[in-house]
Amino acid sequence: TLNIPGIHNVYNALAAITISTDEGVSDEAICQAVKKFAGVGRRFENNGNYPVKDGAGDVLLIDDYGHHPTEVAMTIKAARQSYPDRRLVVIFQPHRFTRTRDCFDDFVDVLSQVDVLMLLDVYSAGEAMIEGADSRSLARTIRTRGQVEPIMLNINDMDQIRQVLGSML
Repeated sequence: TLNIPGIHNVYNALAAITISTDEGVSDEAICQAVKKFAGVGRRFENNGNYPVKDGAGDVLLIDDYGHHPTEVAMTIKAARQSYPDRRLVVIFQPHRFTRTRDCFDDFVDVLSQVDVLMLLDVYSAGEAMIEGADSRSLARTIRTRGQVEPIMLNINDMDQIRQVLGSML
């Protein structure tokens, strides 16, 4: 049994099993490795449950480093499949202005699929700002779709993000 969600992880596991088999690894060793594998850091990483402020349940915090629309889409799909009855709240920070510009429409499509969207400013990775390739432009375009009302967060500290998130849920 694979312990991590998402069809992309199934494909990755199948590839690893195929290569391991080709390299002569025993079926028993392969099965043990698949059973033990819990994923890698910041890829659909479960960071625990946090109580909701009114005491009516809890919030499951999943961290994923996906920074390309295809990766984000796979994470959203895995979350929807794994937790079909839960509201999907996403905090997203675009990585690089060039990627945001080049994948703008795909980001809009993917990020419009969530229940609540919070956007952080683009992490520039040393790039100069590109007009129209920033988080506010993403938020404006997503807003026109009418599926989700993006919330801009002007903070980059995880403790502050947790506080803002906690006050909203």
